[in-house]
This record gives sequence, C-alpha cells and structure tokens, in this order.
Amino acid sequence: MQIARFRHLEMAFAGQAKGICMLVSCFCLAALVLGSTLAGKEKASIRGVIDREISATWKKKELKAAAPATEAAFLRRAYLDLVGMVPTYAEARAFLDDEDKDKRAKLVDQLLADERHARHQAEIWDLIFFTRNPANPSATRKRGRFQEWLRKQFKENVPWDALVQKILLAEEEGSAMFHVQYRNKPEDETVALNRIFLGTQLQCARCHDHPYEERTQRDFYGMAGFLVRLSVREEKQGKDRVWRIEEKSSGEVLFTGAAAEAQPGQKGEPVSPKFLGGEELQEPELPEDFKEPDYKKLKEAWPKPVFSRKQKLTEWLTSAKNPFFTKAIVNRVWAQLMGRGMVHPVDDLNPENEASHPALLEALTQWFVEQKYDLRALMREIVLSDAYSLASAGEDTTAFPKWYDRARVRPLSAEELIASLRVATGFDEAVGKDAKMPSSASSYMLKIFGKPNDGQGRFQGGVDEHLFLNNGSQLRGMIRSKEGNLSHLLLNDEAPWEERMDRLFLSTLTRYPTDSERKKFTAYVTSNEKPQETLEESIWALLTSSQFRFNH
Repeated sequence: MQIARFRHLEMAFAGQAKGICMLVSCFCLAALVLGSTLAGKEKASIRGVIDREISATWKKKELKAAAPATEAAFLRRAYLDLVGMVPTYAEARAFLDDEDKDKRAKLVDQLLADERHARHQAEIWDLIFFTRNPANPSATRKRGRFQEWLRKQFKENVPWDALVQKILLAEEEGSAMFHVQYRNKPEDETVALNRIFLGTQLQCARCHDHPYEERTQRDFYGMAGFLVRLSVREEKQGKDRVWRIEEKSSGEVLFTGAAAEAQPGQKGEPVSPKFLGGEELQEPELPEDFKEPDYKKLKEAWPKPVFSRKQKLTEWLTSAKNPFFTKAIVNRVWAQLMGRGMVHPVDDLNPENEASHPALLEALTQWFVEQKYDLRALMREIVLSDAYSLASAGEDTTAFPKWYDRARVRPLSAEELIASLRVATGFDEAVGKDAKMPSSASSYMLKIFGKPNDGQGRFQGGVDEHLFLNNGSQLRGMIRSKEGNLSHLLLNDEAPWEERMDRLFLSTLTRYPTDSERKKFTAYVTSNEKPQETLEESIWALLTSSQFRFNH
C-alpha cells in the first residue's frame, strides 16, 4: 500500500464528520455529533435516580447536555463497554435494521449474558490486580489460570461480595494468585488490598501518619497484621504445579518504616490486627503448650489454624456495613462505563476528595447491596440510563467531562483494539475461529498499545503507535485479502460497489456511510482496474481513523 497515494481519500473521509469535537493528544480525535432521539423505555427506579441526579447537576451548573446518541453510536459503545470489541457486520446490521422500541434493553441483556462479557471483565480485573508489568513476574507467571478462574466467576455472575471472598480465602483452584503476588510481603499486599477493594490509599501510613486524613501507621500495620500469617506453597498436581495459600496459627507484623520509632509501639514491636477505622481484632490466646508445626516437612495440606485472621478480614472487608467496600466497586463500575468515577481517581475515596454526585453514589451503593451485589444488574441500569446514552460531542469540550453532560471519548484499551481489529477485518473467519493470532504479533500489539500499567486504560498516542498503524506488518496482514475476511468478501460480492460500502462501514465504524462517504469511497476503490489495493487502503484508512480507535 502506498500511503502517499491515499492521503486525498483520508482527508476526504475526515471531512465528512460534521459537528466534530476535537481533543488533542498525539493523534487528532474526532467524535461524531449524533442526533437521533432515544427510544422510549420504562425507567427502573434506580435508573430514574441516575438521570434525575445527573440532570439536576446540569441545571445547577448551567450546562447544556449533548444530544442523545444515535442508535449506531449506542450500539458500538455498548459492545465496547460490555464485551470489549466492536460488533460484527451481521450484529450491527441486525440491530440497526430492527424497529423494536425495546431493542436497546434486549441488546444489553444479550451482551451481559454473552461469554465475551465474562472474558472482557476478566481482562479488566486481571489488569487491576496485576497491571501489565507486575512487580513480581516470577510469582504471577501462571496468571492465565487466574484469568480463566475470573472468567468463570463472571460467566456465572457470582455476586461481587462472594467473588472477593473467594479471592481472599483462596480455597478454590485458580483463585490464589492475588496472594501469590505478595508472598511474604504483607505490607505490599495491604496497600493493594485497600486500593483495589476499598478504594483507599493507605501507602503513606506505611512510614508516617497521614498529614490530613485519619490514617495512622497503627491503621496500616494493624491491617497488615491480618496477612502476616499467610504462606504461599507451590505443589505438584499431575504434570502441572499449583499454588496453595496456607495460614499459620502464630506470627505478628512488626512496625517498620522511617517514622516508626516516633509512633506508639517501637520498631520491631508486634502489632495486633486492627480493622481499618475500627477496633482491634479480638483473638483468643493460643494454648501455652501450642507449637507451630514444621511446615517445611509437611507434604500434605497444612492443618487449619487455630484462629483464622484471613477469615475475619474477609468477613469484615466484604460486609455490607463496611463503609468503603460497596462504594468502591460501584464507583469503579461507573467509571468503567461512564469514563470517569464520581470519585476520581477511583482508588482515592476520602473525605477530602468529594464525589461529583454524592447523593447518586450513596443511592447506587444502597441499591447495589439490595441487589445482592449483582454486577450485571448494576451495569444494566447504568448502560440503559439517558446519561450513558448521550452523544460524545456537545458544548463542553473538556477531555474528562466531570458532570456527564456528554459521553467521554476514550481510547480503546490494547485488548479492545486487538479484538476489534480481528472482528472488523474478519481475521477469525479467514483463519478459523479456533485459531489464535501468532503470540509474537499479539504480544507486540499489546506492547505498543498496552503501555498503561495501572489497568485504567490511560493512553497517550506516540511515535510507536503512529508507526505501527502506518507501517506495521501485523495490521497490513489482517487487512490483506484472504478467503473469508472483509477484503475477500467485498472483492467477491457481486453487488454494485455503492452497496458494498454498507458492509465496509458497518464492519469497521459500526454505522452506514453518509451519501458523501459512499460516493467518494466508491470512486476511490473503483479508480483501479484491480481494486484490491485501493480497497485494502480504504479499510486501512477506516481502521486507523479516530472513529475506530476511540470509544465515543
């Protein structure tokens, strides 16, 4: 493909987006103004609360909300948010041609029950737990097994409190990896546990009392005391080796850190477990003649501890009475779907960091408990709200719309981009649905587009991404005509090229082309006697456009 030949078409295509909102990073970002009205739908009570609270803020802030998103924009956004990829040509056409007034609700229910939803959630949480570059890669080398375990939990729609209990108790096959990552490092695990499950930052209290929050060293080491007795054991199981999490009956955490001597309890002095913001754990004393077994000589499972701190921590952390646990996951799910948490960032719940919509966050938190921590139910209500269904272009042009007066434009994550490229190009149909992309190609694409290492999807386009999109052999290979893929289907279709443009645009941008786009792309593709080259260049242009690479 010759990029120089193609610039005039790329410019013509870019000019078709009307009313575009521009956000600048290394790449230009265009989000279509989408203007159709929402289909009428019954409002669930909590959905009504969402829309009332959000719209009340617009009125208070004197903001004009964006227009409702088109059906095509909603379709693409729902697929990306719920299953992590764009819809196929057939899926897009079926939805857009459907005249059922309840089709959005039916679509959301269908996607939440789809196996791809479980896979997408497992990928998201794998990154939250371990990041792309884990601190202990040797310990997490079997994280694929944990991701499979996570996928099973999401497929079965295990309630969030039960899922976290399984992770912390680590009694099921494949569930131990969270503890494994922090083997013999209870302080590090304390930081991660509070950040991920409670949405709180506790790392400052590792060395000193927090300067403006009610977080002390005593709080930090009290939490670490619940984890200090855990031990990670690797054992052989058939031809494989698996991790086991065992717990001793004795052992205490010690004060460490630069300011430890200045605090109650001198450095090296044992500290009793203490619930965050609560009381010390009431723990029975061990018998005077108790002697810890020589665990190194034990080949079978260790005996259960006389008293399990791990069990008590799990019960407290996942309790509906815990002021942080439910609010943290509600805020995370909201951020995942709306582009920004009501508390931002999502792992900094504290009195000084006030929520943008405190009443709504409290209402959703209470409702989620009443729904027995049903993640799908929470996602369904958010995705079917009017607030979620706004267009991405409006009067407000800030990159992170705090008041949700328009949809936030977000780059696709590395996993979403790879999966969407496979769907759009028909890669799986060309090589077989059970075939996998070569690991070298997949790893390279993850390396290029997966640089954010915090699991939050933050992204800044740069030279590597630009070079990959323009010159990368992996993308070119996916586009090149092979039996069953998009290029091949378009080249072998007997319909007029004007009609074939429907498949081209629905497969890539999840929308029908405008009249102008249909005319210009048809003219360009047919300008060559053998249109394979110009067609592949056209596909490349759409796949590298901001309309494909961003969730809008």
